[in-house]
Amino acid sequence: MLTLWLRTWQLGVKSLLLHPMRSLLTVLGIFIGVASVIWLLAVGEGISRKATEQIESLGATNIIVRTIKPAEIDLNTSQGNARGPTITPYGLTRDDFRRLKSTIPTIIDSIPVREIRRQFTRVGRKIDGRLVGCTAKYQEINRLVMERGRFLEDVDGVYRHNFCVISSEIAERLFPIEDPIGRSINIQSVNNTPDPYVVIGIVKKKDPTAGIGGSFSSQDFSNDVYIQIDTFWSRFGDKIITVSGSSMEAEQIELSQITLQVDQQKNVMKTSELIRMTLNPHHSKMRDYGVTVPLELLEQARTTRIMFMLFMGLIAGISLLVGGVGIMNIMLATVTERTREIGIRRALGAKRGDVVRQFLIETIVLSVVGGAIGILVGLTCVPATNFVWWALFRYCPHVVAALPDTVRGIQPIIVTWSIPLSFGISVVIGVVFGLYPAIRAAAMDPIEALRHE
Repeated sequence: MLTLWLRTWQLGVKSLLLHPMRSLLTVLGIFIGVASVIWLLAVGEGISRKATEQIESLGATNIIVRTIKPAEIDLNTSQGNARGPTITPYGLTRDDFRRLKSTIPTIIDSIPVREIRRQFTRVGRKIDGRLVGCTAKYQEINRLVMERGRFLEDVDGVYRHNFCVISSEIAERLFPIEDPIGRSINIQSVNNTPDPYVVIGIVKKKDPTAGIGGSFSSQDFSNDVYIQIDTFWSRFGDKIITVSGSSMEAEQIELSQITLQVDQQKNVMKTSELIRMTLNPHHSKMRDYGVTVPLELLEQARTTRIMFMLFMGLIAGISLLVGGVGIMNIMLATVTERTREIGIRRALGAKRGDVVRQFLIETIVLSVVGGAIGILVGLTCVPATNFVWWALFRYCPHVVAALPDTVRGIQPIIVTWSIPLSFGISVVIGVVFGLYPAIRAAAMDPIEALRHE
């Protein structure tokens, strides 16, 4: 039996070599199909990976825990008594921050934030804005780009420096003709007196972030001033009292927000549950915090990836299908040409199964050879793409400069499972599209086949 199969394989290969150009063109169709599967899925993976990175940069792995004013507490006091207004503390605490940071292993970074509304002044000019007490990592997590100077550093908080970083809008309003770097602005203190802070940096204009479904609330960075959070605590404390005319508003909050960065997307939901389990025992008297999870961003990341892979896979599948049609077309023509040969073999005792096996082996050989060459060419996807980028940068720099940064940074990523998948599909297509010509050849009447000229 083994000898029979070997002889059939030898006969099939010999038959294909009798028409090298025809066989080569048939192999070309399969090779293009297999290479297309690998190339297109690699490009799709590269694009989807880039898209996922863009989505992640928007905070898809960040969980925001915010202080929420409890409905049962009235924090506004119209008139204070001799001892001052009655203030009930609420919200996130520094102990909460340390507890979350030290007990949940999937959290790789944590940023405490304290925000209050304040008035900023400079030589008769004034503007109301948001004073943000934060750490150096706040810049990275919110993708703040420096226009001039530098952002806050941890050492600024250690020494309680009166340093601040201002937005470009505040710089334009308070310093219309001066360079703000090294000069001071006054920030309304807890006693409503102006305290000077030296400007060490200016943040580029950043568009407000729109609220995304239930995941993120909108933020406007246009009138922000940033100081080190340790400096904030030492200068302002936790109890903030704001007097406006005859009314007084007071609150006692340690942290307005804690931004937690999770190690992987798949751990975001699990981490959010651990956060709630960690905080609930310490906030059982009132619901004074909320956990914000980027559900829509996570779903968008998954949908984007699946969409690209399906779309690219569909196009590649069509290429393989065209290659299969080419095999069927060539094999049908081969059956017609070899009608007399088939008649002679049948007259000498060959069974229908022998004829089917011979033609199927020829199609399988074409598919295997085309698939193997397609894999080799498909693996050149990354170096070929790098060469194209190099040529564009060298000879057409104006074209590359016109492309968005995200497009210039796209690199194809070989999808490992696409290699066996494309090869397997090429063999299956060879069998499926070669089956009909083989059956048609075996179904010929031997006498009619011998009469064929």
